Amino acid sequence: MPAGPPAEPTGPTGATEPAAAPQSPFAIVRSRGYVSILVISALLGVPISAGAFGFLALVSELQSLVFDDLPKGLGFHGTPDWWAIPLLAVAGVLVALTIRYLPGGGGHKPAEGLKTGGTPSVAAVPGVALAAITSLSLGVVLGPEAPLIALGGGLAVGAIKLLKRDAPPSAVGVIGAAGSFAAISELLGSPLVGAFLLMEASGLGGPMMGVVLVPGLLSAGIGSLIFTGLGSWTGLGTYSLVLSQPPAAGRPTLGEFLWAVVAGVVAALLGEAIRRSALALQNVVDRHRLPLTVLMGLAVGVIALLYAEITDRPITGVLFSGQDALGPLLADSAGYTVATLVVLVVCKSLAYCASMSAFRGGPVFPAIFTGAAGGLALSHLPGMGTTAGFAVGIGAMAVAMLKLPMTAVMLATLLLGTDGLTVMPLVIVAVVVSYVGTMRLARLPVGPPPGARPQRAAPAG
Repeated sequence: MPAGPPAEPTGPTGATEPAAAPQSPFAIVRSRGYVSILVISALLGVPISAGAFGFLALVSELQSLVFDDLPKGLGFHGTPDWWAIPLLAVAGVLVALTIRYLPGGGGHKPAEGLKTGGTPSVAAVPGVALAAITSLSLGVVLGPEAPLIALGGGLAVGAIKLLKRDAPPSAVGVIGAAGSFAAISELLGSPLVGAFLLMEASGLGGPMMGVVLVPGLLSAGIGSLIFTGLGSWTGLGTYSLVLSQPPAAGRPTLGEFLWAVVAGVVAALLGEAIRRSALALQNVVDRHRLPLTVLMGLAVGVIALLYAEITDRPITGVLFSGQDALGPLLADSAGYTVATLVVLVVCKSLAYCASMSAFRGGPVFPAIFTGAAGGLALSHLPGMGTTAGFAVGIGAMAVAMLKLPMTAVMLATLLLGTDGLTVMPLVIVAVVVSYVGTMRLARLPVGPPPGARPQRAAPAG
């Protein structure tokens, strides 16, 4: 006989007992355990955000040491255009060995998008840190946000398990999420943007959203204070995504709305091309990890060299995440021709694709920089302002690569301050068009066709 549905649980008398009702968020928030979670989240926010600050400071110092001080120490008058090629080959060796031999595979694969959710792994922390520091310091075109999310969550989970071994899995998961919030509290310019990023990326929603979000926001707020305090105390800055005095933006015009639609379409096409290419390369790299990771590193270096030779601009325009180069790009936008900006978008996209296929890091900042460069190229067209093009490009490309529409709108608008609010309608149009286009171009997941009946279980016995 075919197996029937599972029997409902029965009580001592054999009568069917009702399934346990899910806990109410009101009851959870009013419980003493939830207050404990808030206190622990606040306390963990201090060391985790300080650790995230130290991580970013270390990466920044290593970048300066390897790309500025070392060439001068070897007698060069500046950094040669070919300098990144051997460094990225070394990065390929180190990252490949980390992925192969350390737990956690060096963290999530950036070609598969920004993935969060689930309980972070404590055992993966060393491998994630090593792969990220190597990748980010030696010129790979990825950002620090994904490693910081994993590191913050993993450290928080390790701390709660050390302090309270019998902590329930739900509490461990909430505190792990709070650790991730603290780690990226100031990275994106505002704790609120980081919170939205994690909320959208994890699919958090429904009546339990506030229960999980409040500890994270508390930890992020404290982390933001720690970032600011350490930046002032050490004189190193906050390593936040901040722009200084963008050009004033006028009220949106009909022409700018039309260009915003065009930007959304182009971003969807470019983003899908980058993603599909990176995933295809990733499948090949996974089968031959060491030699092909080195090859992808060499490819990034050669692409940066080509950009420098074609445009007579430094290789740093293509290398790294683009976080530090975003402000100078906008400030010097008048010095970039349309041709230079197009070459920059093409080279950054190719290096971004190669980096995602083999290395470890986050996909957010390269998407922002690529979109900003494309938006500035768009601003050379009739009827499109510089600030409007800059914001539209960021929003359209961010949603094309991340598929997180609310986060994309907030990134593009809060980054520009009051001018961001002025151009927000244009950003929303570009984000919506890019998001819909990206979802229509995306490959459908492999599985049974819609409406297909599930196969019955084989008869037992």
